[in-house]
Amino acid sequence: MAKNSADVVVIGGGPAGAVSAFVLAKQGHSVVLLERDEFPRFHIGESMLPYMIGLFDRIGLRDALEAGGYVPKFGGEFIDPTETKFFSGVFRADFSLQGEGRFESAFQVERARFDAMLVEEAAKAGAQVHLGAAVKELLMDGDRMVGVTYEKDGEEHEVRSTYVIDASGRSGRIANKLGLRKALEKLRMVGVFRHYSGLDEKHNLGAEGDIQVGAHDDGWVWAIPISKDVISVGTVMPRDVFRKGTPEEVFQEHLARVPRITARLAGTTPSMDLKIETDYCYRAETVTGPGWVMVGDAGCFGDPMFSGGVLIATATAARAAETLSAALKSPADADQLIEEYANYFKTGYDTYIRLIYAFYDGELVSVAADAGRTTSRDALERYLIRLIGGDFWSEHNAVAQEMRRRTEWDTFAPFPRVFGCPSYPQLEEHDRKERAEARILRVTTGQ
Repeated sequence: MAKNSADVVVIGGGPAGAVSAFVLAKQGHSVVLLERDEFPRFHIGESMLPYMIGLFDRIGLRDALEAGGYVPKFGGEFIDPTETKFFSGVFRADFSLQGEGRFESAFQVERARFDAMLVEEAAKAGAQVHLGAAVKELLMDGDRMVGVTYEKDGEEHEVRSTYVIDASGRSGRIANKLGLRKALEKLRMVGVFRHYSGLDEKHNLGAEGDIQVGAHDDGWVWAIPISKDVISVGTVMPRDVFRKGTPEEVFQEHLARVPRITARLAGTTPSMDLKIETDYCYRAETVTGPGWVMVGDAGCFGDPMFSGGVLIATATAARAAETLSAALKSPADADQLIEEYANYFKTGYDTYIRLIYAFYDGELVSVAADAGRTTSRDALERYLIRLIGGDFWSEHNAVAQEMRRRTEWDTFAPFPRVFGCPSYPQLEEHDRKERAEARILRVTTGQ
């Protein structure tokens, strides 16, 4: 068996794994990234949020992202004929209304190309990247994880490391081995989706490049243009609804309930068979342990309703890499640093999943109204669009603050929240003052 050693082993080469390896390698650490698949490979999760552009700018990946030629996304269209889930029959979250200092757009991406780009950037930064490398065993020394074994091209390998980052996504290598993963029972959903080719945006009744999310009584439908002429379309529903017909029948029937999306599909044809994902919403109460941390989907995943999955995965990955870099440099502080990371991880996911619960429970409008009692009307719109755009770690977002009051939406057992925007840390003082001024304006003028 071939043997190797590194500061950190990363299990998984998706966005979370690649960003972890990239940041650690840029900071001078030895990193081995192991991905079981060969790239490029298909993956769902194609719509980015504008806060991700801020994150990639901060860590040094924005140029590579912008060079990819992806579809620009300037907002999101939320369709609700009943006007009970959103704020009007057609509500557009315009990212230019977030306020100063923030990127006003994001991208819709073909994940096969996007994920391959991130792995390439990790390798350029100095990480050892092994594709087609299946992790076989998590190595333990007592209760501490000290590396992994993996198989590549029929040969067994061993890598010893100071830390292991689990970025294995839904496969959850550490969570499943240690029995840590629990389903989010309120979000036991099924997703059915496919791509269509022949897209012509002249048929789009909204803004070119926007994601569309259409609500209906039994779930919701997405439409995401991932290239000039290809669009991703999916429908999400509870499991009992999925069982009412064949996947094709249910998919077509739900799609027909959102005429603005069917209009956009005029002239398109399916370019792939239907794909199905089930029971994909879960969390682990424990996301760190001796010698290991989880990042992204390995530790938690919520519904894709607001497209936050890739942002939270890469934000926790960057924070984990920064945490482990500090721990490697100062081992005496490692326990405290890693505990803080665990609470940071939970803060972001907890906030995002509250936004999801607010949609499914039909409480988004009332939460915004409650937040409006302590902030001005203009500021309330900014806070809402920021939250939809990825503002999951802010202590000063009035809508997020209101959502955190709802104990029925708790994802984790009580924990000390760790705030701090991963995308715009330089705006912390500005945001604090803005929140205080919005409170004063609301009281003095009644806006």
